[in-house]
Amino acid sequence: MKPKRELPGARLIERRALTSDLTVIRLLPEIPYTFEPGQYCTIGLEGIERPYSIVSSPHEPYIELFVELVPHGQFTPKLWGLRDGETVSLRPRPKGVFTLEQEFASHLMVATVTGIAPFVSMLRSALHHDDRRFRFFVLHGASYQDEFAYREELEEVSTRHPDFITYVPTVSRPLEERNRGWSGVTERVNLVVEEHIERLGLAPLAAVGYACGHPGMVQDVTRRLGSRGFVVKEEKYWKE
Repeated sequence: MKPKRELPGARLIERRALTSDLTVIRLLPEIPYTFEPGQYCTIGLEGIERPYSIVSSPHEPYIELFVELVPHGQFTPKLWGLRDGETVSLRPRPKGVFTLEQEFASHLMVATVTGIAPFVSMLRSALHHDDRRFRFFVLHGASYQDEFAYREELEEVSTRHPDFITYVPTVSRPLEERNRGWSGVTERVNLVVEEHIERLGLAPLAAVGYACGHPGMVQDVTRRLGSRGFVVKEEKYWKE
């Protein structure tokens, strides 16, 4: 029987907490780590592993993740206790086929909260390579405005490059105190998909849809887009 091979590690170099249950972390791998934008990595602590979509682009030296705490889960409470400089295990090969469909000119990306992760990776990569073959339309839903980890980044890019990306964040609980001052769209993200298809003039032969995040949202968006003839790629996030 072959001995179990030790997995490489990745060191925690930065943490940015958004809320008590949402955080962005950056990990520095011990090994060269290559992936396609949209893929996921598998990290572990104390023998427990979980997959996470990668936020960072392949040209960045670290692995960036946007993680939600599952209070009674087996893994995320351990991750919340990780200190700067400590390490997680890292499976050496990324996985996943939730990547950019390059035969389409327009890309409609629909996400809930942490589901924005693979889309940020794709957008950063396209921007880094100055790849203007594509046009991106990003619809991002959350319950509260403080859950949009990449709102500032995406709004800045959309202001500087309006012909490259359109970013629309929407909150589903506009009357709650945490959303005081919110002046943007107020609806569940799956319920605004069709109006934005019409407003943006997206056609099935030229555009592809993506849905990432809450399983219920993904299922509904896939149904709505599919009924209009769009090809849709799915990535569902299950809490465990």
